[in-house]
Amino acid sequence: MKQEQADSQASLAIRFEDVVSGQFDAEDTQVSAPLKRVLAPQPESPKLHKVLAQAGMGSRLEMEQLIMEGRITVNNEPAHIGQRVQFGDHVKVNGKPIRFRIEPPPARVIAYHKPAGEVVSNDDPQNRPTVFRKLPKLFQGKWQAVGRLDLNTEGLLLFTSSGELANNLMHPRFGLEREYAVRVLGALNPEEKQRLLDGVKLDDGLANFGAIEPGGGEGANCWYRVTISEGRNREVRRMFEAVGHAVSRLIRIRYGAMVLPRGLKRGAWMELDAADINALTQKARNAAAPAAAEALRSEAQEGQSRARVPRSPLRGRRPAGGRNQAGRNNKPGANAGAAAGNAQPDPLKTSFGYIGADSFNRQRQEQGSKRGAGSGSSGGRRLGKSR
Repeated sequence: MKQEQADSQASLAIRFEDVVSGQFDAEDTQVSAPLKRVLAPQPESPKLHKVLAQAGMGSRLEMEQLIMEGRITVNNEPAHIGQRVQFGDHVKVNGKPIRFRIEPPPARVIAYHKPAGEVVSNDDPQNRPTVFRKLPKLFQGKWQAVGRLDLNTEGLLLFTSSGELANNLMHPRFGLEREYAVRVLGALNPEEKQRLLDGVKLDDGLANFGAIEPGGGEGANCWYRVTISEGRNREVRRMFEAVGHAVSRLIRIRYGAMVLPRGLKRGAWMELDAADINALTQKARNAAAPAAAEALRSEAQEGQSRARVPRSPLRGRRPAGGRNQAGRNNKPGANAGAAAGNAQPDPLKTSFGYIGADSFNRQRQEQGSKRGAGSGSSGGRRLGKSR
């Protein structure tokens, strides 16, 4: 049953094989029926006089009277009858700040299929097209990009309204894998491939791929499937350039367990539902746990080494420091096994599921007689394309 569900989800995700075979580009040029755009409900914004009454300032009628007298301000602006407030607003009564509690809105996450030629920036000095122009408007806060893709890189780009979730998804210590389909000029020889796996020296430090798999190609162009666990500026391109190969096309098809959904056109976005957001958050926490444990172990070992005082060996007995410090870890393959235990499962080779596939599938199933319903332009109705 689980295998059947995984196979069904796999059919809704873009795979490396689809990119190499040309199906990825062919599907993007197909004209499909517009899908109903589904947005997460906005958090409740209670009325000001109700919030003040619940904070113990008086009755609701008394609060309304204070509002009419101009004695209450919201964000340093005079309040009005019927005004609603939300998380983060600053309310003052007679110039004195009032403490009140409103639950913050739930995190929202958007998966965007970035085309080449767009920059991941809110303010570009060269006035080039930016990915933020196509995102839905947030009534509170702002969209934060989870990592970046350079101008000529395309594929999966995540956005979230939660700064904490964005940090958990892109911080290097959490080690979430990014998977790319890369087309380069010329095939890698075994030595070059091993260098990329062991690590090549870049201007900002050592960098290496977690995996490299060939995918064929035509003529001098060769496709490779690579994974990397950090997101430095133009890192994939610079690594291939370091071994003498220029990258002619770069597509991100996976970020952690979130896979680029099949059918999501370039320049279009889809919003993840609560179940997929919870799964994405849980995956980030699971990835953070081994990193945090490793950091604690390193600190403990460092503290022990500082506290350890060397002693002269006793006659007839092995010195305390003479035993192999690594112990069982020096057995062949032990370290590799430990590393494998902390490694993330590959969603393209296992059946643990694809985050985002359910959201996309449900939105496709909601097509009915009112296809294309929703605000925005005709492009905006297709799962939230440009507004």
